[in-house]
Amino acid sequence: MAKTKTSTPKRNGRPGGRPGGRPGKQPVRRVTAGDWIGGARLRTLPLGIAPVALGTGVARANGGWDLTLALLCLAVAVFLQIGVNYSNDYSDGIRGTDDFRVGPSRLTGSGSVRPKTVLKVALAFFALAAVAGVVVVVITQIWWLLAVGAAAVVAAWFYTGGKRPYGYNALGELFVFVFFGLVATVGTTFVQLREFPFDAWVAGVAAGLFACAVLMINNVRDIPQDTAAGKRTLAVVVGDPVARALYALFLLLPFFILVYFAFLYLHAPYVYFTLIVAVPAAVIGVTGKTPRELILALQLSSLTALVWALALSATLFF
Repeated sequence: MAKTKTSTPKRNGRPGGRPGGRPGKQPVRRVTAGDWIGGARLRTLPLGIAPVALGTGVARANGGWDLTLALLCLAVAVFLQIGVNYSNDYSDGIRGTDDFRVGPSRLTGSGSVRPKTVLKVALAFFALAAVAGVVVVVITQIWWLLAVGAAAVVAAWFYTGGKRPYGYNALGELFVFVFFGLVATVGTTFVQLREFPFDAWVAGVAAGLFACAVLMINNVRDIPQDTAAGKRTLAVVVGDPVARALYALFLLLPFFILVYFAFLYLHAPYVYFTLIVAVPAAVIGVTGKTPRELILALQLSSLTALVWALALSATLFF
């Protein structure tokens, strides 16, 4: 009997593809609530909370703030952050990037959840962010903010989604700096104050630098796997030593920016106590050898961003 020729399906990186480009892969185990919580990557949520806290503090210091609008801005930022995380899980999974992963497994790449299910969850969080944003627009009657919100959602999707994701071309740090730094901070201030005070821009730069630090140390950990998968993050492009130096620079620059606030606000110098967390994070991030050490640096970096922002916001309030 003649043998039939079989062919191996090529990896499909388009939406709706199978995880890792491996057709017919069955779930390896039943997914749990803990898996979904892990997929949300809660340790990154300070990157959504910090700019809103800073923007609200600046609004208060400049003569006005609105609790309802502040909470809505927080909802936009946090839902968008979670949406980005699930979108990243989905896109990396169907591209096969997570085939090389050695850390905690992802929902899509592990085959635990169907790709389309992860995609739907990502889109649901993007939709929640959009709804909160629309409510802000309706309350404030600042209709051009709809364009800003749409740009944020589109940028979040194309970070790792689409045919040419910019997160695969060393532009991820630029995205987080702009949207989780400047846009989130200055936008939060503007909707409450209807002004663009210089303080908001300075605080936004600091928030953006913290976001860059967290993303950089995450990508430093994944340099070998991302290189094998063809994912050209900034860490992959510049190499391990330079990437670690940039991480420390991103993490510590906000403390130099803090000098500006220390001259203007009496209690702002107390924020320097955050160095108690930041310095160990920087040391571990620069010298750490194992993935576990780099994950610890990431967690400490997120904590630094959150505490720094909350402490400075408190000094602006009181």
